[in-house]
Amino acid sequence: MKGPRVRTELPGPKGQAIVDLDKTYISPSYPRSYPMVVAKGEGMYMEDPDGNRFLDFIAGIATVTTGHCHPAIVKAIKRQAETLIHTCGTDFYYEQQAAIAKKLSDICPGDGQKRVFLTNSGTESVEAAIKLARYKTKRPLYLAFYNGFHGRSMGSLSFTSTKTVQRKGFFPLVPGVTHIPFANCYRCAYGQTYGKCDFECVKILEDVLFRGAVPPEEVAALISEPIQGEGGYVVPPAEFFGKIKEVLDRYGILFIADEIQSGMGRTGKMMAIEHWGVVPDIITLAKGLASGMPLGACVAPRDLMDWPSGAHANTFGGNPISCVAALETIRLIEEGLMENAVRQGQRLLDGLLQIQKDHQLIDRVNGKGLMVGLEVVKDKATKEYAPQERTAIVTRAWQKGLICFGCGVSTIRFSPPLIVESEHIDTCLQIFEEAVTEVEKEF
Repeated sequence: MKGPRVRTELPGPKGQAIVDLDKTYISPSYPRSYPMVVAKGEGMYMEDPDGNRFLDFIAGIATVTTGHCHPAIVKAIKRQAETLIHTCGTDFYYEQQAAIAKKLSDICPGDGQKRVFLTNSGTESVEAAIKLARYKTKRPLYLAFYNGFHGRSMGSLSFTSTKTVQRKGFFPLVPGVTHIPFANCYRCAYGQTYGKCDFECVKILEDVLFRGAVPPEEVAALISEPIQGEGGYVVPPAEFFGKIKEVLDRYGILFIADEIQSGMGRTGKMMAIEHWGVVPDIITLAKGLASGMPLGACVAPRDLMDWPSGAHANTFGGNPISCVAALETIRLIEEGLMENAVRQGQRLLDGLLQIQKDHQLIDRVNGKGLMVGLEVVKDKATKEYAPQERTAIVTRAWQKGLICFGCGVSTIRFSPPLIVESEHIDTCLQIFEEAVTEVEKEF
């Protein structure tokens, strides 16, 4: 496949038939952004059943790390499928599970050996992490950040706070979770300006929470994405996580880094938290770990993950096919894709910053590597959210052959496969600016 190509109305007749079938039988809880129907994928492109081709700058929400159907990934999957598709790693041993665990121990930040609990998804990885934190510390309380996303199962949902629709109708959730504002310097919850502030977003822990509401000696862990994903692709300032970790360490509170969207080389580091020089106590992974195959992980030092046999388990976590896909994914990341994320991410960021200068709707362009977002606003001075305009831009880009997605209230995110090349970046920027220009004329 080479270049976007849209030759029918979207969706086309074959695609519309699939949409109609889906609406009849699939749960309406899925938050589809627009009626994109995918028939096949190759590299940077997806094609619908009507032959329309799209440049993919979302990669299954940062999942298809090595692009669609990378030959090396496909080969590893086929080879494994011919020998062992599944047996329960909870009850038996097999090499693939141990091999990916060792590799994750090697690549995750922190000295010494680590242990790994393998899961099927991000929300399961978070469930494992919060259970481990409670088991190890024997403490009942937790901290999380507003606009953080950590999953939708009942435990992880208790930490998620990006949209009320995700929580509405499901209370009571797991008790004892307290949320505080994240370090969003574009929209500071305290009305401060970065460089002139005194990091109220950190001081609130000791000055407010621990003084009058939450006894720190009863807090098991704080969980945070290094870069908020679903909450708006928000990158905190350089000092933030270091200051947070200092406070947590004073009270023996564990730090869980949710790397489900930001990890696996996407930001130019194997784990995004490495940009801040902080070593988490627990790391959660999924999404890009196995290039689209279902696999997640909870990673912690050996002396932390020392719960006994039977304390936590699952049936499909660490499936052999997913494990070999992950091993091949990590090999490709280490052999050049992570460096490519730095190089092409800068090209993408520079291009979007230029679009920000030229268009009134676009503001707050930031990111690291190939995890880049921008806010759509009605006015750059007031920073008023513009969700309708955001949706219109994303939809118009799709109609022109570019796949991007919204997040937050009115943010647009770009998280292409790590195989992206300069020509793909330039095509993305061209189509995206065309979409922005057209929408600006309509609103």
